[in-house]
Amino acid sequence: MRRAINLAVESAPAYTLGPLIHNRHAVNDLEKEGVYAKETVSEIPHGAKCVIRSHGVDERTMTALQSRAEVIDATCPYVTLIHNMAHEAALTRTPVIVVGKREHPEVVGTLGWAGEKAFVVSTEEEALLLPEMEQALVLAQTTIGDQMYEDVCAAIRMRVKKPEIKNTVCAATEKRQAEARALSKEKDVMLIVGDPNSSNTRMLFKIASENCARTYMIEDASGLRDIPVYPTDTIGITAGASTPDCTYKEVVARMNDIENKINNVETQETVDDFASAFEKTMVQIRPGQTITGKVVQITEDEVCVNIGYKADGLVKKSDLCVSDVKIDDEIEVEVVKVNDGEGNVLLSQKNLINRKLWDEIVAKNEAGEYVDGVGKEAVKGGLLATVNGIRTFIPASQLSLRYVEKIDEFVGKEMKLKIIELDRAKKRIVASRKAVLAEEESARKKAVWGTLEVGAIVKGTVRRIADFGAFVDIGGVDGLVHVTDLSWGRVKHPSDVVKVGDEIDVKILNVDSEKERVSLSYKQTRPRPWTVADEKYPVDSIVEGKVVRITTFGAFVELEPGLDGLVHISQCAATHIEKVEDALHVGDVIRVKVLDVNTEAKRISLSVRQVLEDEALENVENTDIADEYAIEGEATE
Repeated sequence: MRRAINLAVESAPAYTLGPLIHNRHAVNDLEKEGVYAKETVSEIPHGAKCVIRSHGVDERTMTALQSRAEVIDATCPYVTLIHNMAHEAALTRTPVIVVGKREHPEVVGTLGWAGEKAFVVSTEEEALLLPEMEQALVLAQTTIGDQMYEDVCAAIRMRVKKPEIKNTVCAATEKRQAEARALSKEKDVMLIVGDPNSSNTRMLFKIASENCARTYMIEDASGLRDIPVYPTDTIGITAGASTPDCTYKEVVARMNDIENKINNVETQETVDDFASAFEKTMVQIRPGQTITGKVVQITEDEVCVNIGYKADGLVKKSDLCVSDVKIDDEIEVEVVKVNDGEGNVLLSQKNLINRKLWDEIVAKNEAGEYVDGVGKEAVKGGLLATVNGIRTFIPASQLSLRYVEKIDEFVGKEMKLKIIELDRAKKRIVASRKAVLAEEESARKKAVWGTLEVGAIVKGTVRRIADFGAFVDIGGVDGLVHVTDLSWGRVKHPSDVVKVGDEIDVKILNVDSEKERVSLSYKQTRPRPWTVADEKYPVDSIVEGKVVRITTFGAFVELEPGLDGLVHISQCAATHIEKVEDALHVGDVIRVKVLDVNTEAKRISLSVRQVLEDEALENVENTDIADEYAIEGEATE
């Protein structure tokens, strides 16, 4: 990161495509040095200097920049290595799987080098939804952490037979995360210094929060004023990779000042002060405190509540959650101000309810439970929803298991959500509907796997057709009907037998729950053609068929898939012919007479000549009958 900043400052005046660093203070400082962030290539003046940030860019963007500006490439060497590996895979048409956050600039850049066969997964659940592949190159976003990468790769191995897994997690990132994990287990308070937009900083906060309940994320030293710290607390401090050194040092210096002030107080004085403060809390109220009071007066705009304090509290009716409050009702309220300037205590019921609703969300998140949300507004990049009245953001990539073209279709829709990011300080929530759907689908699949029985005949729906067969959904699990199991006859392509959307009966041939593979048969749900051939094609019956093969001794005619009959050369025409092609050709649809059916030998003898002779005889008979009628008519006259 320092390398990128130094290159940018040395190149000033210059521009960057997107913020050079995920820290607004650092970006502001760079602007003072003559380095300006732009969002699109078209915003960068022709001939200007453009610094590629450490996340790198995709191949197309790099080409566009080089044709417009003087490019200074500050891409992290680790990221450059990832781009090169992705590009080499694209040249050989090898699928690339990137483990990381889909919207992260580094991942976006890598996908731009990976070609058409590229996938992004960020969780084990997403990895299990990948299509089955023979081989694939697996790369990691440099800042995701080794443990997360290993867990997701374990799931990838279940979908890819021969995965080529490259450990592209940045060693410095992993070391920083390991230190945060160890430190948070020992301290009472953890301070994570950095911009909340930084992926690296958010990951440090997540790791520390798992071990230390009092973990706070602050952008700079000014954030310390809102953090409660007690004399007996031990405090750990760490910072994201994008946090400027000066910001980190300022936080450390401020905490040292606080520590010194505490240590300079005499022990007895501290004890006395603490006892005094404790005694005061027994008789005083404070902002944010929850208390129960009795309604003593109701006016047009306010409700007066006796809270046992030297002054009654006032609640504006707009801050009440119930509208039918009566005198002597006991209500629970929160203290907003101890003194409003006129000696009154300002109270609120909504603040209290909102905090309880927030605490409920936090509790569900910690318990791993889903929350209920309602879509409110489609915005750039996703959907705004409300969960317990709390504004919640759902990224577009987290709305569904598949690409969502019209986000506004979710406005007003109730949905189950899984919280994937929760900022306690800012009361900000990022949630995923996709994660819920993935977990539900996984549970459905698990239930279905337990019911699959070899030899059973089940109903299914054709979902996808490939050259080698058809994939059929049998209740949440896709099974493969190989082209050889589609029909008893020859099949050029599966689409000749079934179409996408067809509902068909299939027989389960094999179940491999470990590899999540099911082999199915369509033809085995239908009778073998030869077992009923003598019933369907009785001797002397005239049927229609298609010439599929010609030999020197005759022509084979397909009566139905898997059932061919032979028209001997002597039966191909009404008169003698030298070769079969003089009368018949492959592809001809002809009428033939069944001469003999031998189901055991699987032979059917057919004749074209007999059909022609029968037709000729019928014509003669019809002519004789016509002549008789004519003679009778003349006699009558």
